[in-house]
Amino acid sequence: MSEDASVRAAGAADVDVMVLLHAASFEDAWPRQVLAPSLGMPGSFAVLGQVGDEPAGFGLARVHAGEGEIMTLCVAPDRRRTGLGKALVAAIVDRARTMGAVEVFLEVAADNLAARALYRGFGFVEVAGRRGYYQRATGRVDALVLRLAL
Repeated sequence: MSEDASVRAAGAADVDVMVLLHAASFEDAWPRQVLAPSLGMPGSFAVLGQVGDEPAGFGLARVHAGEGEIMTLCVAPDRRRTGLGKALVAAIVDRARTMGAVEVFLEVAADNLAARALYRGFGFVEVAGRRGYYQRATGRVDALVLRLAL
């Protein structure tokens, strides 16, 4: 991660920038009406990655009954492959562990090879699949369910 990059806790005041980052990262981006309530769910938390003062990525996760879930994670296209995604995942895993999680789950698009490599580097393993989970302009894409034992 570049020297001027940082990760901090995010909250309701960051929802608008999170919506913009998500829209820049995914075809099926979450609108405010999805992101804001997700952030307000019991056990939910978010982290925001910044380069200098510029928001460059975020992760949204939750912990319930010892199980963590990364609900979404994105890095602005022009900030990918800088280590920011790795820093966001590390911050989420650390926070989930602090909140009592003994494992963390997530879904990732089967065709998102960069994200799959990122998660594999943390030790996430494939435990299931979801056919046609993600909608794309070209059709539906399968999701892989990954698990990390803490």
